[in-house]
Amino acid sequence: MQAPRGFAVIDKPPGITSHDAVARARRVLGIRRIGHGGTLDPMATGVLILGVGDATRLLQWVSRGDKCYEATVRLGSSTSTDDAEGEILEVASPDALSHLTDALIGAAIARFHGSIMQVPSKVSAIKVDGVRAYARARTGEAFELAPRPVTISSIDWSVSARMSDHIDIHLNVCCSSGTYVRALARDIGIALGVGGHVTALRRTRAGGFTLDDAVPLDALTDSDLIPLASVAKRVFPTITVSPEIAVSVRHGRPIPWPPDVVGTAALLAPDASLLAVCHEVDGAARYDCVFA
Repeated sequence: MQAPRGFAVIDKPPGITSHDAVARARRVLGIRRIGHGGTLDPMATGVLILGVGDATRLLQWVSRGDKCYEATVRLGSSTSTDDAEGEILEVASPDALSHLTDALIGAAIARFHGSIMQVPSKVSAIKVDGVRAYARARTGEAFELAPRPVTISSIDWSVSARMSDHIDIHLNVCCSSGTYVRALARDIGIALGVGGHVTALRRTRAGGFTLDDAVPLDALTDSDLIPLASVAKRVFPTITVSPEIAVSVRHGRPIPWPPDVVGTAALLAPDASLLAVCHEVDGAARYDCVFA
């Protein structure tokens, strides 16, 4: 019997890491070869893409897609982790918060729309000299992360609560891969002079997948796996080849590249199964991975 292969889109529950989710999926599906397409913090919920079997070979492309989040940002305090799980570092005065009108909040948020430079949270998974930033932060090590270019394509907001010691705002954010919503919350708080951190975070879309595609992790079965070709169609332009060309692809032989296709593409067999992912070099297909 063929081992399970395909993509699982799960709705990650709170309180577990993305690695924990992978471990559970391995037990449920009975296969070791599973990877995820984009880390979610333990407190975060929502769309987590799992590559099962040789679908893991496509994760590098699937994980590059834009992502969307719903978040609650608490203005009035900053924390060591930029979220509610960290130690409170600074607290704003009630007077400072009372002066924050909707107009001021909106103007501050608007600064982050578009292409910006963002310094990731120090508890992110970014490696610093081969060591994850969060591991360095746990030891109390002093270090700095370099700002990185990210794009926030849309950001909608509303005030959900006003109290004497905090203001909660609800954000709907769509952004490029590599954007940290915790860092966005931190920077909005800095821009307003009162500090800010995330208290709730839910990923609603990752690449071409949304919560409508997701299943609860504990309910995951083989029947929930999305075939490789279906995923490839969401990520790449596709080229359906003839039976003769399909044989060449399976043997890794070069084939001519269609002049109307730009960038990386997926090759589909006549039966619509995924043959390969490739790109063009000197008018021929250069294979990134072949699924023979």
